[in-house]
Amino acid sequence: MVEIKKVSPTRKELKKFTEFHINFYKGNPYFVPPLLIDEVDTLSPDKNPAFDFCEAEYFMAWKDGKPVGRIAAIINHQVNEASGEKAARFGFVEFTDDKEVSGALLNTVEDWARAKGMEKLIGPLSFTDLDKEGCLIEGFDQLSTMATIYNYPYYQEHFEHHGYTKESDWVEFLIEVPDKVPEKHLRIAEIVKKKFGLKVVKYTSRKKIKKEYGKALFHLINEAYKDLYQFSRLTDRQIDKYIDEYLGLLDLDLVTLITDTDDQIVGVGISMPSMSRGLQKSHGKFLPMGWWHLLKGLKGKNDRVDLLLVAVRPDYQSKGVNALLFVDLIPQYIRKGFKYAESNPEMETNDKVQNQWEAFNPRQHKRRRSFVKQLK
Repeated sequence: MVEIKKVSPTRKELKKFTEFHINFYKGNPYFVPPLLIDEVDTLSPDKNPAFDFCEAEYFMAWKDGKPVGRIAAIINHQVNEASGEKAARFGFVEFTDDKEVSGALLNTVEDWARAKGMEKLIGPLSFTDLDKEGCLIEGFDQLSTMATIYNYPYYQEHFEHHGYTKESDWVEFLIEVPDKVPEKHLRIAEIVKKKFGLKVVKYTSRKKIKKEYGKALFHLINEAYKDLYQFSRLTDRQIDKYIDEYLGLLDLDLVTLITDTDDQIVGVGISMPSMSRGLQKSHGKFLPMGWWHLLKGLKGKNDRVDLLLVAVRPDYQSKGVNALLFVDLIPQYIRKGFKYAESNPEMETNDKVQNQWEAFNPRQHKRRRSFVKQLK
């Protein structure tokens, strides 16, 4: 018999909730663990500013005295207000290959959502669109990234067995880094610069980029991503958190800003050396030696770069701004020895984004899905 226990949102209990996830994939060569302290902070109401507009509860499944699964029940009220829907989310979901276990976890969240007046349940999703999302349904033999979920192949069959159907798909591409910038991109970049007076802006000081464009960068993301599936607009508190936590980690050679004649930001490309192998070696822990493996991932020899985000202001989309980003970033990739780039998840319907990879021998190597169930 499966027993479902509610998880208290204390750091001690959330650590156990996260450690179950990491241990669940122990020895899997494709799983990339989260950094434990970061995941606990994401789940903590007192640490994650998304709780200004989200509510959540966490549950673990036990069978024969052993933990066999976990799940989070989430409502993002900001997204519901924007969409007019009454939708709850499930996320942070793991379970053994036992339909009694997966069913008990999903039923618990469904009952919770109904009690909150919700009419449908979607997942796997997290609190916001910048968190990890989507059940992996293709690419189980591909190394995961720090920004994505890895799960066992049986998950899809379990969701469908319990009455869930496809809501939306994301695809991911492995892209070859060319040995030089394509002539087409060089030509388009020159035309765009002259036509619109755009400039490529680079920084060597983290303090300076934070001060001059930190907030503007995330406001640009809000505008560029506002029409994407289940996008949750970043609040000022979230922006402050991301500025403090993430801008300081970036290799500024791999951050490119595009500004107009008024020095307003109209485009940004942010990439990062793959942290997958470093996170695997750290086992999700910063101490005692996890920091060393993570530092090697950032500074050491690495043939993969993660394309964390590309954002272009809506009034400049489809006008060649991406060519400016490529012309600046490709030489950096070549200089640093990157052979491949990971696109990370893109909506399968987002042709504009996928078309930009055509010149780089892209291979779609992963697909992930969100599932939905109507609650009656």
